[in-house]
Amino acid sequence: MTLPWAEFLTVWTILAVNIASPGPNVLNTIATAMGSGRAAGMGAALGVGLGIGAWCLGMALGMAAVFAMLPVARTVLTGLAIALLVWFAARYLRTAWAGYNRRGTGGLAEQQGMGLGAGFRRSLAVNLLNPKALTSWLAIVAIFPVARARGGDIALLCAGACTLSFSIHTVYALAFSTPPAARFYLRHAWIVSGATGLFFLSFAAVLVAEALGTAG
Repeated sequence: MTLPWAEFLTVWTILAVNIASPGPNVLNTIATAMGSGRAAGMGAALGVGLGIGAWCLGMALGMAAVFAMLPVARTVLTGLAIALLVWFAARYLRTAWAGYNRRGTGGLAEQQGMGLGAGFRRSLAVNLLNPKALTSWLAIVAIFPVARARGGDIALLCAGACTLSFSIHTVYALAFSTPPAARFYLRHAWIVSGATGLFFLSFAAVLVAEALGTAG
């Protein structure tokens, strides 16, 4: 490993907030655990963990090659990251507002009759086909210095991403494997969405300040 720990911790913090916030992966894990039990929920958590690891590896290696050929791509991608973070923030804040207005009235379609293997396969498919994952990793690789990263750095980044996602979704699978727990979460998910939106907005502001400082 050649990069300082701060580079990894920044990415893992952003990733953890994004993984824990309401979205296709979280709702699928909750629905699977609620409808089919903890074994299926754990399969879903494993699917998310491996799916996030695959996204991390593919994006990190791919963007490292791009940066090596086109150094200016780093500046372009930083601008894209700022735009994506603002977009994420707007979406989460809209979701929070809508969730606040309908709190206590929403439902969740249960995924019933699945075992660990079926839960894993469904979760992996949801993760790999999730457009939120692509846009999230575009933002993350703009922040992480992939151009300077060695093989060990990328391996550590992806291992941490995989572990984080599996751990967070394991908590969801264990905690929300009963309908009352899932309903409680859905009633209060707007708070999580609102906090996530503010987090992404603040991080976009940090990137803008850094970009302006570099330009100055």
